[in-house]
Amino acid sequence: MPAVDYRFQIARRYLASRHDVSLISIITGISMTGVTLGVAALIVVLSVMNGFYDVVRDLLVSLDPHVRVVSAKGPAVTNADSLLRLARKTPHVTAAAPYVEGKALLLTRTGRDANRVVRVRGVSPALMETAAPPITQGGFDLGRSPKGTPGLVLPKRLGQRTGALPGGAGHPPQAVGLLSASAIERTLANVFASPPLRRFEVRGLYQVQGAALSQQVFVSLPEAQRLFNTGTRVTGIDLRLDDLERAAAVKAALEQRLDSGRYTVRTWYDLQKSLYDVMRLEKWGASAILGLIVLVAAFNIVGSLTMVVIEKRADIGALQAMGVSRGDVRRIFLYEGALIGAVGTGLGLVLGLGLAALQKYYALVPMAQAESFLIDAYPVSIEWLDVTLIALVAFGLCVLAALYPAARAADIEPARAVHLDG
Repeated sequence: MPAVDYRFQIARRYLASRHDVSLISIITGISMTGVTLGVAALIVVLSVMNGFYDVVRDLLVSLDPHVRVVSAKGPAVTNADSLLRLARKTPHVTAAAPYVEGKALLLTRTGRDANRVVRVRGVSPALMETAAPPITQGGFDLGRSPKGTPGLVLPKRLGQRTGALPGGAGHPPQAVGLLSASAIERTLANVFASPPLRRFEVRGLYQVQGAALSQQVFVSLPEAQRLFNTGTRVTGIDLRLDDLERAAAVKAALEQRLDSGRYTVRTWYDLQKSLYDVMRLEKWGASAILGLIVLVAAFNIVGSLTMVVIEKRADIGALQAMGVSRGDVRRIFLYEGALIGAVGTGLGLVLGLGLAALQKYYALVPMAQAESFLIDAYPVSIEWLDVTLIALVAFGLCVLAALYPAARAADIEPARAVHLDG
């Protein structure tokens, strides 16, 4: 069994004594508790913020593609077939389909808001099989009925406000009309022409959070092309991948093979960049604020170790008189700071990860007004990179806090220390 370093033994003895509980020991314990609470708070808060980030990302990605290719010069893509062939040959791409998007006027017969401007997206059923938004009523059915009327899917809140609801319980689906912006312009230019209104059946309502997506309506791709009179042209190409985290690599691969002057490639992060950036900024802002707890605990460590140095100056002088070098004296107090950091950080990791795991698997803390959200309790996602960074920073601050007391202990003169003690 290898012998324990005597410097480590002395540091452990100075840190905690079984027979002597002094004021310095209490102050050191308070400093260690501060490190523990700071580490635990950081882990819990960052895990909850990561959980919210994942929930928002998954919700948006259910409406947005993993990667999107659009025209860099105009509003439409003319050679969609060649882009589709290229995209499907790209590694990690599992599905690719064109889409058409534009603004239109939604016309209903009842409801508080009978006429609303909405953003219509025409999608391919093949792509939406793996990317359909969460449906709360009806189904994601965009096909034609036996009477030839195409289907339409609305946001839940918009459907309730306009009174446009899917069929069920013995009543047929509500009929709505869509009038494109270009059709309105043509009608205003020729007052004697009747507007080319296209009729749809409401087949489903989907749940969405956020004003940016609360006006988005889904129809089939052919119906959107007829509505906006685009012919065979499309707005862009949507891609789904086997792994969401491969989006940046797929984007780089497509940019190498496509003309940057004609096409623009965007990932799911680029499509909602401002929102994701704000969430990341909030995460690191919360980290900086909660990190002050650990920083204050580190300043307390400076004070407590300095008091230990003053109290143990006779012992330090005796050690130096026996041949212990100044460097070894310095290491004794660095070891003591490392011990405080190791114990405080370790306890904080256990406490923080334990609370995060309890919330993740048992939902101990429910969300206020959970009926307005898609989740019932605060979400938790433990990122091990965050945990590692928290542990390293907390331990490093404790070691840095021991530098000044260690240097002061190393500067003590043996003769003077023994004389002052006597």
